[in-house]
Amino acid sequence: MRKDCFAAAMFLLFAVTPLAAEPQPYKNFKVTVYIPVQVVQQMGHDPAWMESSWDTISSRLHVDKVFIESYRAGATADDDTISRVKQFFVSKGVAVSGGMAMLAPAGGGQFRTLDYTDPNDRALAERMSALAARHFDEFILDDLFFTNTKSESDIAAKGKLSWDQFRMQLMDEVSLDLILKPALAANPKVHVIIKFPNFYPSFQGMGFDLEQQPKIFPEIWTGDETRYAPTTDQQLQQYESYEIFRYFENIAPGRNGGGWVDPIAMVYLDRYAEQLWDTILAKAPAINLFQYTDLLRGADPGDRTAWETMPTSFNYFAMLRDCCGFPGLPGSKDPLLADVVAYSLRQVDQVAGALGDPVGLASYRPLHSTGEDFLQEVVGQSGVPVEMYPQWPDAKTVFLSEAADRDPDIVTKIETHLRAGDNVVITSGLLRAIQDKGMDQITDMRVTDNVLAATEYVTGAGFGEGTVVGTSKPISFPEIHFYTNEDWAVVRGLDNDRGVPILLMDHYGKGELYVLAVPEEMNDLYSLPPRALDAIRRYLSPGLPVRLEGPANVSLFEYNNGTFVVESFLDQPVTVRVIVGSSHLENLTTGVTSSGDPVTPAGGFFAFPPRPGTTPPPTQYGYELQIQPHSFVAFRGQP
Repeated sequence: MRKDCFAAAMFLLFAVTPLAAEPQPYKNFKVTVYIPVQVVQQMGHDPAWMESSWDTISSRLHVDKVFIESYRAGATADDDTISRVKQFFVSKGVAVSGGMAMLAPAGGGQFRTLDYTDPNDRALAERMSALAARHFDEFILDDLFFTNTKSESDIAAKGKLSWDQFRMQLMDEVSLDLILKPALAANPKVHVIIKFPNFYPSFQGMGFDLEQQPKIFPEIWTGDETRYAPTTDQQLQQYESYEIFRYFENIAPGRNGGGWVDPIAMVYLDRYAEQLWDTILAKAPAINLFQYTDLLRGADPGDRTAWETMPTSFNYFAMLRDCCGFPGLPGSKDPLLADVVAYSLRQVDQVAGALGDPVGLASYRPLHSTGEDFLQEVVGQSGVPVEMYPQWPDAKTVFLSEAADRDPDIVTKIETHLRAGDNVVITSGLLRAIQDKGMDQITDMRVTDNVLAATEYVTGAGFGEGTVVGTSKPISFPEIHFYTNEDWAVVRGLDNDRGVPILLMDHYGKGELYVLAVPEEMNDLYSLPPRALDAIRRYLSPGLPVRLEGPANVSLFEYNNGTFVVESFLDQPVTVRVIVGSSHLENLTTGVTSSGDPVTPAGGFFAFPPRPGTTPPPTQYGYELQIQPHSFVAFRGQP
């Protein structure tokens, strides 16, 4: 019966709408496509294939620009090939730029970069940079522009420096002397872009210098690829497709030219669409698609049976209707990844223009830092919007992970912020790192060597005010020692009736210090009961215009003009609640307006009383929302 109803619904879906017309430019961003050198060579050798493949892509997806690669892993396109391929796309009205991937010939199944202390490899880098500059007024360095060699010449050149110091200094010199210098000699007006990859906590170890290279190069691009975490080894969270673009934008304001995604490790097509959406929700002015021939691949929906019949943001059957027609009917065609991109980008383009500038929990992550890697992304995927900065942010509440220990003045900055009447949230990892570096002059809280496994959770504090809010599998937390009546565990777990501090509060000067215990496996934050997460969100996001209530793996994106987006990464529909200061909400896709219910301010330790001379906060309103699997919904607050 279910299959019959589904088939009937599909027939009606395909019957009511004709195939899409010629693809139109997107209103709020540009679309670029990267063409690797092996494909460039194929185009040069087979002009008929170049024509037919471009006809296929351009009839399904509007493309504003292509990056034509001239070097990768020992393969080089000659001058004649580059010229012919470039002229072909110019004749089609498409902007052209160059590209390079600075890899040595492949070996051992791993990336092997050029050895930049080897004279032959240095000469190769100079030649390839000049080659790209001769043909293009702009070219991009693919994110393989790093160094991972430890040759005898590297070891000799490193001397007593650490590998981090040596490699960053080396790549700064390579950027100036082997890339920009020969490029500008060949073409004085050339514009060189560096693309930074998704593994930013490891940058310093590979020679990426987020302090100097954004100054050396006039433009950067961001690797927003998050792929499918269970089958990759980078610990990438879906939220990173948004968060990394925001971080790099705050490193090079106004010079972050676009985000870059690929369809690698796609278990289901929605995962590709999510990367595209989150890049645009981060306000990227352009999205690059790696790579050209992937767009010609068939659009296998993958393992999405659990939600394939639901009205999700990426609706495979609606895409099929728009691009290709009902299978088996005259004029129908097979869907390609180009169709997936076109459909997905149309969904987000409908709302992107209404969104203001992103806002979120301000998090200071010093450059070249590591520690609790990707925790900000886990927090973002737990429903707290995060805005990372490379310097101490101008914000009421500042969130610090262990990475902040990179700053030798971090304790002084924490104290200054607290004494000014502001709030600081630090993690157990950071507390452990600085508790003997002066932090003991601010708080008595200390991370011990004990680990406690919580299975039950309590919120609230004070005499008998705690409320049990749910249970979970055993989650191991580092035990934080604190003084009773000096510090308060406003969120805690229970282990065999023993309290497990999860979020502790201490007063200092005019401000409030919070310590968040990060689970031994940080992704266990996703397993906390929704009401425990709700309590944590309250403390992490005072002052933000919107607050989310509900389970993890649902993200909130907020903007400074009263708009916001809720996105679910879950495999099933989810009901969440948002708390906002607007009595009405407009759905930016449907135009439907709904009314909210006034929210009674939380009492006890959730209360944030107005300071003397200030006015009470305005009334807040609650809205219950149902979000479909792997889907997003955008809203605008109305009076």
